[in-house]
Amino acid sequence: MKAVTWQGKRDVRVETVPDPEIREPTDAIIRVTSSGICGSDLHLYEVLGSFLDPGDVLGHEPMGVVEEVGAEVANIRPGDRVVVPFNISCGHCFMCTQGLQSQCETTQVREAGKGAALFGYTKLYGQVPGGQAEYLRVPQAHYGPIAVPEGPPDERFVYLSDVLPTAWQAVKYADVPSGGTVAVLGLGPIGQMCCRVARHLGAGQVIGVDLVPERLELAKKYGAVTVDLTEPAGTVETIRQLTAGRGPDSVIDAVGMEAHGSPVGKIAQDLTTLLPKPIAAKMTEKPASTGWPPC
Repeated sequence: MKAVTWQGKRDVRVETVPDPEIREPTDAIIRVTSSGICGSDLHLYEVLGSFLDPGDVLGHEPMGVVEEVGAEVANIRPGDRVVVPFNISCGHCFMCTQGLQSQCETTQVREAGKGAALFGYTKLYGQVPGGQAEYLRVPQAHYGPIAVPEGPPDERFVYLSDVLPTAWQAVKYADVPSGGTVAVLGLGPIGQMCCRVARHLGAGQVIGVDLVPERLELAKKYGAVTVDLTEPAGTVETIRQLTAGRGPDSVIDAVGMEAHGSPVGKIAQDLTTLLPKPIAAKMTEKPASTGWPPC
């Protein structure tokens, strides 16, 4: 099959790789029909190469059609249309039953000191082949994949794999009071969805902050008050004016680690990618710059 593979820093290629197979009774094979490209994939393209090997298959936002299931998978069957969340979770361990599927004890990558395994996301998260491919092996398929109806196009559902749950959890964790104000820093896909989810869940005022005109316009279209951080009035002062001098009740950081306007951070990241892999891995991991995923 064809798949998007990592080959080195800024070197991603479509290559022919072996087709996936059922390995465990809780596996399924999905024929991928759509897969998002996450902002977190950019970390692999540039910064996190020390945790990847040439040929690793990328992608963690897929959906598709079930081709085959293992003997212990009863919730989905061949022919079903499904969305595959990026966390690989069992659904029955202590962490999963607490609603902390990102720390699933069954798939937890203990040797790296990380949480649950993820699709297509480095040795830190299990080095599981990802979903930017023609086919995908889905571990823990008795729990993870979400069946969706036939008919509507993929773009109606593919957001269930990462964007919507990430934004929903961010708003929930921000604990925005009913009728209160939340400031969302960064208006990429996650930030945009945070703005909409916050309004849906009862925020009285949503303030979106970014420097890209198209992003600001889109957030404004869906009800956010927008702040351009390049304006001379200053972001902090503008937000104070919007909140009677008090500031927002909650703040959501949806920017990511490779943000514009942080020259020192960019230099540090660039220098790290020039180091030998073992040294680069230590340098990258120590500052906790691998903080994704939020879910």
